[in-house]
Amino acid sequence: MNWPSVGVVIPTRNRPELVRRSIAAVREQRYPGELKVIVVYDQTEPDFSLACTEDVPVLVLTNWRPAGLAGARNTGVLALDTELVAFCDDDDRWLPDKLRRQVAALLAEPDAEFATCAIEVEFEGHTTPRLAGRSRVTVDDLARSRMAMLHSSSFLIRREALAEDAVGLVAEDAPGSQNEDWDLLLRAARRTPIVHLDEPLVQVLWGRSSHYAYEYATKISSLRWMMQRHPEISGCRPGAARVYGQLACWSAASGNRSQAWQFSKEAVRANWKEPRTAIALAAMTGAVKVENVLSALHKRGRGI
Repeated sequence: MNWPSVGVVIPTRNRPELVRRSIAAVREQRYPGELKVIVVYDQTEPDFSLACTEDVPVLVLTNWRPAGLAGARNTGVLALDTELVAFCDDDDRWLPDKLRRQVAALLAEPDAEFATCAIEVEFEGHTTPRLAGRSRVTVDDLARSRMAMLHSSSFLIRREALAEDAVGLVAEDAPGSQNEDWDLLLRAARRTPIVHLDEPLVQVLWGRSSHYAYEYATKISSLRWMMQRHPEISGCRPGAARVYGQLACWSAASGNRSQAWQFSKEAVRANWKEPRTAIALAAMTGAVKVENVLSALHKRGRGI
């Protein structure tokens, strides 16, 4: 088998120990083909001591695109000449056979452009596998649910698919670079179903190390951006209710009860069974705090 070359893009900001762990896990992959790593520093001084030329080479760059996660990813993509591109966040870690297993799954489908795998969520000492229960993911699947197990650290893409006349680069206009991964999945799935290897081959770290965990205003802006950008979401009643429920929760968490109430009503109109609506309503009355609910869900590998 001719194993294609793979370039791994690791964007990073202010997480020196974690990014070293992520780089080490990529370099320890049992992958038979050519492998290289590009670490892109965003809004912080780069650590050029991470660069190396032995075995799996590591190149260190500064984000020269718009500031943020999306720009950092694109800086790495545009610096690569490999056949495949993979993403890994600086606080996540690949298991040793991740790349070999995933590349084989992608190559088994000649028309496929995009592949993902399942994940393990690490939160406060708890580890929870997140599986999709399927081997193909469509636009309809992604409109109905974000499918959190299709994490950006599992993305594997044919580099030619990231061209402007194909799927395109990561969306740099996503508010706060949030939901840019969901957006990329939807754009890719419009062209051809995503190949999914339903094995947890990536360890994803959740918690306060996240740059986005409690940025509620940005969460709200990015979800509204997604609804405007992808009519498939608003056209799917359960999917629309899910997003409106999230918007209601984040609005309640930020103290905007009026907005939370409006989004709650939209969620009920779309799907009265949407559970996030109950969380938002309870938060508006002061019965619970969204942060406490989120922490409890994270221990089970779930989010709001």
